[in-house]
Amino acid sequence: MARKLLTLTSDFGTSDYYVAAIKGYLYSNVEDITIVDVSHELTAFDVTEAAYLLQSCYKEFPEGTIHIVGVDSEPVINFGPNNGSFPSLLIIDGHYFLSNDNGFFGTFIGERRDFEFYRLDHILSNPKAFQFPTKNILCKAAIELMSGKAISELASPETSFKTALSPLPILENKLIKGHVLHIDSYGNAITNIKRELFEKEGKDAQYTIFFRSKSYYIDEISPTYNAVPPGERVAIFNENGYLEIAINRAASNGTGGANKLFGLNKGDLIRIEFTAPGSHNTLNELF
Repeated sequence: MARKLLTLTSDFGTSDYYVAAIKGYLYSNVEDITIVDVSHELTAFDVTEAAYLLQSCYKEFPEGTIHIVGVDSEPVINFGPNNGSFPSLLIIDGHYFLSNDNGFFGTFIGERRDFEFYRLDHILSNPKAFQFPTKNILCKAAIELMSGKAISELASPETSFKTALSPLPILENKLIKGHVLHIDSYGNAITNIKRELFEKEGKDAQYTIFFRSKSYYIDEISPTYNAVPPGERVAIFNENGYLEIAINRAASNGTGGANKLFGLNKGDLIRIEFTAPGSHNTLNELF
């Protein structure tokens, strides 16, 4: 915890004062801190999107980095222990994640069990903190951690956490059904289908990737965007192993990316059909 490095991820946007207030509070209370913005343009309250973005980049930061997730961060403490949501701390891979336990942690962790998890119960005694919990609860906890305060003075160990409703890909006979997880700033549609699953299910098989309707499909996964001419549809596995549907350089000519030209939105169905080598794919309807 010697290095004072912190990332911010939120759905606050940049047209209001919220991000500036958070940074000012941190700079006023921690000397020589470095603050990195992951994104402040997340869909409001979408903790699955926050989990995806942080899964994609946190390992690029050195161990000891603190990651604050200001998405749906207001605690809910009046509905009982099973229905409430509490500010919490996750330690995994030497990184510290501070968020409300609103489904972010369970989605971020997935099936892993090599972590520590704590409830920030000592801060809940200040009701005024709930008015801006990302600053007054999560950032306050980060400041205390960076000051050298022991975790036992801030939080108590916890064994359970929530998981957001984020459907996993569905496997059927010669078929993977996934969905669009995120639309990036280029209009590329990132899906929840990972390379490992694709290669396991479709080894040595021909395939067709369908989206929106039977008229929208791709039957080849390219190594890079530029493997196809500008303006052509393309499917790739990105650096983090997620399948993307894109249009090469579409964003640069003002026509918009795959989201606009194909009408792809978060949550839309993506379907991969596998066929034996040499057989004919029937281009079935999506729905």
